[in-house]
Amino acid sequence: MSQITQEQRYIIETLLNENYSKLEIAERLKKDVSAIYREIKRNCDKRNNKYRATLAHRRCEERHSDKKKSIRFTTEVKDFVEHWIKQEYSPEQIVGRAKEQGLNCVSHERIYQYIWKDKKQGGDLHLSLRSQGKIYRKRSASKDKRGQIIGRVDIDQRPKSVEERKTIGDLEIDLMIGAGHKGALLTINDRATGVAKIRKLKSKEATEVNQAIIDALQDWTPFLKTITSDNGKEFAQHQKVSEILEIDYYFAKPYHSWERGSNKNMNGLIRQYFPKGMNFENITDIQVQNAEDKLNNRPRKRFGYKTPNEVFIHSLNNNGQVAFMT
Repeated sequence: MSQITQEQRYIIETLLNENYSKLEIAERLKKDVSAIYREIKRNCDKRNNKYRATLAHRRCEERHSDKKKSIRFTTEVKDFVEHWIKQEYSPEQIVGRAKEQGLNCVSHERIYQYIWKDKKQGGDLHLSLRSQGKIYRKRSASKDKRGQIIGRVDIDQRPKSVEERKTIGDLEIDLMIGAGHKGALLTINDRATGVAKIRKLKSKEATEVNQAIIDALQDWTPFLKTITSDNGKEFAQHQKVSEILEIDYYFAKPYHSWERGSNKNMNGLIRQYFPKGMNFENITDIQVQNAEDKLNNRPRKRFGYKTPNEVFIHSLNNNGQVAFMT
């Protein structure tokens, strides 16, 4: 039986938060239920018995890391690590980038240890981490009261090729709402390359959201194929988006957030810059553009530590085909 992947761990976390049983999770992932029990038991947070995909994947990698490799944390390595931490790279991104450039570096676990030691000593390196050590609880989907959307096309009708993430132009879209429902951010990501577009909104009214989508994607029209959103009323004018951009529009099933896993993951990255509890009315377009630029120029593990922009540009030169998948 194949090992549980990082993407499957995100699905496990989502389904547990939505009160699915371990048997139901096993059936959905086509895994033996004993494997699900073992995964949760081995990798849950021992402090509160909560299962978090990020922590679970990190623990798995720690167990499978090559224990024979030992590189001293020299002053040169520390300077390299601190420089990129302050550029808001994650420890994994730092290690991956070092390998790509042929430079010596310690493991990402060792970098985390260094960061936490620095924090205890009054340092501020941890402030450059995405979550700054905080753990966020997901909002319960059971409170969502949204209704039906006219002309809705279900994700089941979306081409199966979209799942392969091999070509640019298949997008996912969502809204992030500010504290007290004040202000919103439109987030769009290309499934294949991870390139993000972020736009500030004054409200989540369908008309404004609709125009923001069209404005954001005008320069991508030559290679747009599909776009997938949730069932929020803010996307009620999807037919106009589809017509103007000549793109096929699909909706994920209600309460199936894993069907837009790439977008949910990207929203987590964006939260580093615009955390929960923040009033989005006060942020500027410059701040939004700065966050977008940083995310698109950060190396990603799934691309062999190439950045989304690097993958995107390379794919444009290869007829839209993404060649950096690992």
